[in-house]
Amino acid sequence: MSTAQPHRGLRILVRLLLAGGASLALASCATSKPADPAPPTSDPAAPASHVRPPASGTPSMSRAGSGSPQAGAPSAPLPIPAALAPFTMPGFAGEGAWSPAGRPVGGVRAVYQTTLVPPGGSQPAGIAWMDTRLLSARLYSGSRSPGGGPYHYTAPVEPAQAATLVAAFNGGFIVNVAGGGYYTEGRLVDPLVRGAASLVIYTGGRVSIEAWGSDVAMTPDVVSVRQNLAPLVAGGQPTPQAASSNWQAWGSTCGATSCAATVPGIEHQWRSGVGVTADGALVYAAGPGLDPLQLAQLLVRAGAVRGMQLDINPDWPVFVSYHPRARGGLAAPANGSKLLAATVQGPWTFFEPWWARDFITMSARPTG
Repeated sequence: MSTAQPHRGLRILVRLLLAGGASLALASCATSKPADPAPPTSDPAAPASHVRPPASGTPSMSRAGSGSPQAGAPSAPLPIPAALAPFTMPGFAGEGAWSPAGRPVGGVRAVYQTTLVPPGGSQPAGIAWMDTRLLSARLYSGSRSPGGGPYHYTAPVEPAQAATLVAAFNGGFIVNVAGGGYYTEGRLVDPLVRGAASLVIYTGGRVSIEAWGSDVAMTPDVVSVRQNLAPLVAGGQPTPQAASSNWQAWGSTCGATSCAATVPGIEHQWRSGVGVTADGALVYAAGPGLDPLQLAQLLVRAGAVRGMQLDINPDWPVFVSYHPRARGGLAAPANGSKLLAATVQGPWTFFEPWWARDFITMSARPTG
């Protein structure tokens, strides 16, 4: 045996150790500066009751770390929201208490819902909270709103997407009365309007509510933009427009008993809206007998720091969660549940080929 062999082996060992150290250093740098800015982390002093237990009989997801979700795998789940205080005390039984809805994602519930009676109101509105670290958003386009198809993602939801579908909700006005534009699938269907309230979906399904041109602008990672009127909530408060006496600026409403064009519209009408919380959760609210300010107040009570109105009048607002019995089963009308039983549309709506309106789906991110 040559006497040079032990020295050669030592050199190889040193190189391996140095290479391993360099790889570890690079990995540390990569995790300390994520590609996307991380949303604010939850309060470390929050009570343990705000941390979600895994669904029974399913593996829990890791809760270590933070950061906005990527396309490949979800980040640690957000803490579940605290119960909402009723606007009028004492509230109705169960008012403001969250209950899980929809299928779990990796053993963790990603959608919670509750009801609240708005200030000055008498009927409960529905509120849904969605964990955007576990769910990815997609805009489905309709032949009427925005029109100009065909689109790859349009009704009905196909089996490939139904396999991960957790929830879906309505979009906004017909584009010619939405006071904003529409961008999706690489196409500017209608010009985007500066200052308009915008539901923006990014690569990987990250979603936010922004004012176009001030909070957000077009970048290569913007996948879809759905604008509708002016912002309803900004800085965690209803906007001056929401509180204005000019409620007609928030869309033409039906009358008290009819939607005929000859019947005068009323201020308190079915309305829906969506907002984003400080930690990035998406909140949806809808209900009967709402004026714009009441809708804004519901979103703010649910934690929204920015929010927008979506569609209004009885035929259009709808939020549905899906919970197939079999793990990995397909979402379908038979396993869908309405947020509010009184909505005209329901679990079947997004599976109808004739459905002509845009809508948003929230689907489970991969957990493997």
